[in-house]
Amino acid sequence: MNIPDNLHYTSDHEWVSIEGDLATVGITDHAQEELSDVVFVELPSVGQAVGSGDEVGTVESVKAASPIYSPLGGEIAAINTELEGDPSVINSSPYEEGWIFKIRLEDAGDLDDLLDATAYEDLIS
Repeated sequence: MNIPDNLHYTSDHEWVSIEGDLATVGITDHAQEELSDVVFVELPSVGQAVGSGDEVGTVESVKAASPIYSPLGGEIAAINTELEGDPSVINSSPYEEGWIFKIRLEDAGDLDDLLDATAYEDLIS
C-alpha cells in the first residue's frame, strides 16, 4: 500500500498536497484499490465555493459509486479534465496524474483536521 509521507489524508480516503494556499486533492491508493476499476469521475465546477466535508463529486467503478468530499473549505481552482476521457488514471497513478481537483484554501486551520501518513495507515489497518 502506497501512503506517501508528504501528504495529508482524510478518514474518507482523500489525500491532500499543499503548495502555498493551493491544495491538490485526490483519492488514496487504498481507496482506488477498494473501488477497483474506475470508469467515471464526476468533477466539481471551477469557481465553486465549498466547505470542509462538502460532497463535490463522485468516483464510479465497476463495483460501486463513492462520493468525493472536499477536505478543506475554499474555492475550486482547477479540475483534472483528463479524468473525463480516461478515469482509469486514478487506478494507475492516484497520487500524481490521478489528482481530481485543486482548491484555494479559505482557512489554513482546516489542515489541523487532516491525518498524517501514520494516522491514515492506522485507520486503514
